[in-house]
Amino acid sequence: MKTKTTHVFLSHGLESGPGGTKIQALKALAEAFDNVQAHAIDHRSSKDPAVRLAQMNDAISASGAAPEDIILAGSSMGGWVCAQTSAQTPVLGCFLLAPALALSGYPQSSPRIQAQHVQIIHGWDDDVVPVMPVIELAQQQALPVLLVPDGHRLAKSLHRVTEAFGAFLSGTGLNSTGLEKY
Repeated sequence: MKTKTTHVFLSHGLESGPGGTKIQALKALAEAFDNVQAHAIDHRSSKDPAVRLAQMNDAISASGAAPEDIILAGSSMGGWVCAQTSAQTPVLGCFLLAPALALSGYPQSSPRIQAQHVQIIHGWDDDVVPVMPVIELAQQQALPVLLVPDGHRLAKSLHRVTEAFGAFLSGTGLNSTGLEKY
């Protein structure tokens, strides 16, 4: 019998990259779970949200993963990419950090997030993506939001973010193998 693989797709923010601190921490944590393949998408070739969305869709297609075996995790513009991806195709999970939701200049600023499991983490002091429109969007869609005393990069909250991501992954039914170091 073949063991099912869960694919975790990680999408970085506008000014970051796949090697950024948050994305690498989330990738390492995802890989500590059984039968998980983590993909840190490199979006640095474009700052256009629609292009980044296409890059995510291409990565998902290339993986051959079924929607029920996909977890999306993204920060800032990467959060928007993940939210919009889930709006197009319902997935297992969507984990969003300071997502660029409810902002002008995005093709669809308030996507209907469709995932069995959702978690949004946002900083009260975010000076890039205002917290209130994200809270309102979460309220409209009945999505959980964890608010932390931090700014847009969530730099002071990395431990809290990784802790929440580990709990989130466990909540989707994944089993951990190497979480002792987290």
